[in-house]
Amino acid sequence: MGIRDYFKRSTQEQQTKSNKVGYFMKNDIENVLVGGYTRLSDSPEVVTAVNTIADLVSNMTIQLMKNSEKGDTRVKNELSRLVDIAPNAYQTRKSFIFWIVKSMLINGDAVVMPLTRNGAIKELRPLPANKIRFYHDADDEFNYIIKYKNKDYEPQDLLHFVLNPDENLSFMGTSYKVNLNDVTHNLKQASATKRSFMSSEYMPSLVMMVDSDADLDEDEREKFEEKYLKRKDKNKPLLLPDGLVKFETIKPLTLEDLAIHESVKVDKETVASILGIPSFVLGVGTYSKDEWNNFINTKIMSIAQIIQQTLNKLIVEPDMYFTFNPRSLYNYSLVEQVNAITALVKVNTLRRNEGRNWLGLAPDEEMDDLIVLENYLLQQDLSKQGKLTNSIIDDDEKGGE
Repeated sequence: MGIRDYFKRSTQEQQTKSNKVGYFMKNDIENVLVGGYTRLSDSPEVVTAVNTIADLVSNMTIQLMKNSEKGDTRVKNELSRLVDIAPNAYQTRKSFIFWIVKSMLINGDAVVMPLTRNGAIKELRPLPANKIRFYHDADDEFNYIIKYKNKDYEPQDLLHFVLNPDENLSFMGTSYKVNLNDVTHNLKQASATKRSFMSSEYMPSLVMMVDSDADLDEDEREKFEEKYLKRKDKNKPLLLPDGLVKFETIKPLTLEDLAIHESVKVDKETVASILGIPSFVLGVGTYSKDEWNNFINTKIMSIAQIIQQTLNKLIVEPDMYFTFNPRSLYNYSLVEQVNAITALVKVNTLRRNEGRNWLGLAPDEEMDDLIVLENYLLQQDLSKQGKLTNSIIDDDEKGGE
């Protein structure tokens, strides 16, 4: 066989093999195509990202702080308890803040109604988004009202949390609906394609070619299968007359061949980038402690700032404000925390009981005092060190001798 014949035969074999690879779709292929608008709440990737952000923000304690000449101090009163522990009779702080964050990320706005009794705020009640409408004056965009159950409320009477203010109506939030519209549609289409691919009835792993010129009807196929292919013992080899049946393996296209995984990975990274979360939260890439801590410092604290500044409308005193405590969200090992506490205790910056509080330990009555090394002194007290005084006395005695 010559070189030309060899290459000709090799090419024919490759073409034959390539013809055995294919992706068979069902007849109702139009059911695979996703049409219409895809809501953010219908996208598993977006829901995962939103729930992660809402979960982290709602894990932080909310502290009521007061300005003082020597630094801000924490205040504990009925208002701080209302916001941080029991905002209403039906929710804890966790579920209350979770709802606010989720509503802002999905809808762009979250509205809460403070309920008062005898002039004091007794409850913070979330208002469902589907019963809220915003109306503004055509001549004055800042003159707007919030309609709830056919009743108009002034903005100062409600807590209106806004995420991503609109460029024309700054009091309205825009969420991420426009930014995520295409990518969520692509993810939904990829999921539908994958589901159709995995449930397709045309995915044979084995094809048998029978030596017959006539088409086999259903009865003939069953008779052939009963006579030649079924065995009492499945572990025994299959014995067939020579030339009667030829077996060939068919390899259907995989999801890798369709590039589903690659497109989904890119779309997930896009969702993570738009929402400001690490991509490994959505299962793309590897975990990074530095990336996680940066996520806490940027995205989580940015949303926390919106909430705490809006909650400040509840405070009458001008020297008080609400703030979130993010320390528990950072990914620090126990050894790193202990080393930081030890370093602060050594320089008289932290009491040991405060350090125990960081670690979640109960206070110890013997560890409430400040302790320092003798070398850490004020500059004006350097000459008062005992070792220097003793050294001078010893020098005087030696000089006297």
